[in-house]
Amino acid sequence: MCGITGIISFQKNDCNAAIRSMTQAQAHRGPDAEGYYNDGMVFLGHRRLSIIDLSADSNQPLPDVSGRYRLIFNGELYNYREVRSMLSDYPFRTAGDTETVLAAYTRWGTDCLQYLKGMFAMAIWDTVTQELFVVRDRLGVKPLYYFKNEQYFIFASEIRAILASGFVPKKLNETALADYFAYQSFYTPLTLIKDIQQLPAGSYMKIAAGSFEIKQYWDVTRPPAAGDFSDASSVKKQIRSLLLQSVERRLVADVPVAAFLSGGIDSSAVVGLMAEVANAPQTFTIAYQEKEYDESAYAEIIARKFNTRHHNILLKPSVCLDELHNALAGMDSPSGDGINTYVVSKAIKKEGIKVALSGAGGDELFAGYPIFSQWLSIQQKNWLWKMPGVCRSLIASLQGGNSSKSLRTRQILKLPQGDIASVYPVLRQVMPDALIHSLTRLNTGNTSLQKTLTANRKALSQLPLLSQVTAAEYFGYTQHTLLKDTDQMSMAVALEVREPYFDHELIEYVLQVPDVLKKPTYPKSLLVESLNGLLPDEIVHRKKQGFLMPWPVWMKNELRSFCEEKIQAMAQRNFIHGPQLISYWQQFLKGDETVRWAELWLFIVLENWLVQNGINES
Repeated sequence: MCGITGIISFQKNDCNAAIRSMTQAQAHRGPDAEGYYNDGMVFLGHRRLSIIDLSADSNQPLPDVSGRYRLIFNGELYNYREVRSMLSDYPFRTAGDTETVLAAYTRWGTDCLQYLKGMFAMAIWDTVTQELFVVRDRLGVKPLYYFKNEQYFIFASEIRAILASGFVPKKLNETALADYFAYQSFYTPLTLIKDIQQLPAGSYMKIAAGSFEIKQYWDVTRPPAAGDFSDASSVKKQIRSLLLQSVERRLVADVPVAAFLSGGIDSSAVVGLMAEVANAPQTFTIAYQEKEYDESAYAEIIARKFNTRHHNILLKPSVCLDELHNALAGMDSPSGDGINTYVVSKAIKKEGIKVALSGAGGDELFAGYPIFSQWLSIQQKNWLWKMPGVCRSLIASLQGGNSSKSLRTRQILKLPQGDIASVYPVLRQVMPDALIHSLTRLNTGNTSLQKTLTANRKALSQLPLLSQVTAAEYFGYTQHTLLKDTDQMSMAVALEVREPYFDHELIEYVLQVPDVLKKPTYPKSLLVESLNGLLPDEIVHRKKQGFLMPWPVWMKNELRSFCEEKIQAMAQRNFIHGPQLISYWQQFLKGDETVRWAELWLFIVLENWLVQNGINES
């Protein structure tokens, strides 16, 4: 896990100072080594977090044996030993995955991607053709941002690194703000900086003087045919096999690999499978003094069952509060979530851990979120969309209340279609359109998420109903909030997080499982039964807890001054209805239960980020 930076100067300007500034701006991603390369046209920088092959031989930018290519790589290739065995005639000089990637590219070109299994963002410069190849992993676990104009092509693992080049105006992209307020993040291809974009997940770019192309090499909505699903026992056996394979792959490292253990189904399953292929793995649980939120007792059940070297880290709410400003400073891009991830990652990093497995992704894959049942309920009422639009608008007008739930219900009823491409963007909104219109001057007509789902409408409709939500989640919340926050908050403290549920082969298979097998009869029953008794009943059937930091209380007390300052400043911005925002804040302070803290928090975090990064309104 590392940080990569690069500049192509089409006019061969000296960019040595710029590439060093960019690379230093993300030094937190790679504290173990730093490296540079330039040939007068391309400038590459790398910060390394050493995980596989700890020797200096694997420092980057890495040349191939011929000297023709230079590689910078962020991530891990989990199956590098398998790929390496296919390249037996390559004169390897290192024992790591990075040189394996480079050797694969020299052998197969872009076709090498079909063999690479892992999480990564990387760039390879061809000194002969003067072409740059840039690629991002299938699920978008690792980020990749870029800027281009007639003079430069600039890319990096983080937005702030691109801004550190000094070549990109720090102008706010108001088009992406509608995404941010609706979904607490921005969506591909946009970012909140005008002219900085994201490379879509599962895609690669080729850049040369006079040419620029982006191609998609993997599509979550089009899994390869996986065979017969008529036998439930065979399906469950295959799921277990794929998940075990995924866990085993993610243990590949030359440093100890630990695991987050909350005591819930997802992380417990990861730890249980981990124990089958690793001797006495280390597990970490965050414990809380507040017993109504504390899950450490359940985690200890799993730790004892699988004989892990278990650590309880007591985390007081005051610690979270103390770390708030550090967490906000760690945000490469603003998000309504992620503070928890920062605090937990920092606590585990302090224990000397570099790599940790996470249970993130289990809910998306095995229908664990409420959105899955909400979608099925809507499909039971799909007769509504056979009615004229005016009738549905009338029904919507009869839905009373101004809560976010009521506003969202009215919004769904007014949709022209009731398919997943239309409904998912509404179900996942943090702020419904009506509230965004009330507090901002933004146009919410067609967000990036809506455009993406519309473009994939036909393919989505061919998946089972529950899998339609899973695929939409990968286009939406999972990629742009969950994975983005996990990356930026864990890498802010140089902790590598690996997620076994985000294995593309596992996902491709489970997406094709029929609803009759996947629909939960109890929480994530397909996952639990696929593990064939691995998890004890007290874990499977316990009431789900989960610690919620007392944000509403803090925002009215300890954080009130901080929040009020940000709200007042945000109210002065051109894209905000200032008086309405201040009034909404006052309603919150008075205890109006229709005002959700998470909605106001988006404004506070955004204002802090804009000032912190010196971003100007366009």
